[in-house]
Amino acid sequence: MTTRTHIRTHTEAHTPTHPPAHTPAHTSTRAPAHTRARILEAARRELGRDPDCTLADIAKAAGVARRTVYVHFTGRAALVEGLAADAAEAVRLASEATRTPSPDAATALARFVLTLWPAADRYRVLVNLARQDLGAHRVDEVLAPARTAVAGILAEGQRQGVFQTTVPPAPLSRALEAYLLSLLETANAHAWTDDGPTAATTALIAAGVDNDLATTTVHRLHHTLAPTRSPR
Repeated sequence: MTTRTHIRTHTEAHTPTHPPAHTPAHTSTRAPAHTRARILEAARRELGRDPDCTLADIAKAAGVARRTVYVHFTGRAALVEGLAADAAEAVRLASEATRTPSPDAATALARFVLTLWPAADRYRVLVNLARQDLGAHRVDEVLAPARTAVAGILAEGQRQGVFQTTVPPAPLSRALEAYLLSLLETANAHAWTDDGPTAATTALIAAGVDNDLATTTVHRLHHTLAPTRSPR
């Protein structure tokens, strides 16, 4: 009895132990998220180049098999919705970043346009895809935070006597929105480009700000915000 116990203990003492392989949880979740982001980035570029491009084109640009695209997106509609969701989040963040009240509505409007413009320029492909792939209701959802923010700034500016009062804040906000979207559409056609200052300056002028004041306001803010602006 004693001998067997000794032998078992001796054997166990010399049995090599191999700890189970461990794969960090974040590694298994990071890879699919990275692949999804890569597919969306390829879709943004390829749909901007050719709105009629196929999922095979997007898969090739992303460096993945077409079946991998279907792992993350059920089809073109889901892929465009993925871009719209990213754009909506960018619009929300830009709107929140400029929510702090400003005693000068002209500065507030210029800051808003300059802050939003990098995201608007990045996702301008959606301007061409809106009618075909998103629909008016989804576009309204994406732009809702920006519309609310701009209408509030315009209302304050009209109270301050900074903006023109011929048109009420809500329709004036939609007019400025249409103007900025038309600039993005022109950029999609490679007929015009801007990193924000021209769009912000002309938005102020359209709202009723004097040309010289609009130019100096945007120039001052652009150099202040430039270090934090994201590349396209």
